[in-house]
Amino acid sequence: MSQALVEFVQGRCLALVGVSRSRGKYGNRAYRELKARGLDVMAVHPELASVDGDPCFKSLADLPRPADGLLVCVQPERVPEILRQAAAVGIRRVWLQQGAESAAAAKLAGELGLALVQGECILMYAPPVRSFHRLHRGLWRLLGRLAVAKS
Repeated sequence: MSQALVEFVQGRCLALVGVSRSRGKYGNRAYRELKARGLDVMAVHPELASVDGDPCFKSLADLPRPADGLLVCVQPERVPEILRQAAAVGIRRVWLQQGAESAAAAKLAGELGLALVQGECILMYAPPVRSFHRLHRGLWRLLGRLAVAKS
């Protein structure tokens, strides 16, 4: 595991950009699952007042307390502005959920001095890792080792 990943999952208070009106979208599922794991998760959406009965904040600048990290679950074209906002409010650790990552985002994160995790699923690493995600992570490790062995 990368140092950025290890440090990210040690945080207990996260901001999450990417919740939506649709309960079935990944951002909403991640929000519920991370809260069920005991993390303090603050949802950010410019138009929603609440998500699952919890307050939703209009922007990262509106968060009521500092976040240890930021989970981003949006389309890649929206990520640069979110990274700039994170840097502006002092969030230094950012996880781009699969589907949000891009080479441009990685470059910008480096320029902004952000520790970035991308290409990984947060639910496979945020403790406590539960049954399905524990199995999924184990399979990824095995497949990764097999790919390296074949090279």
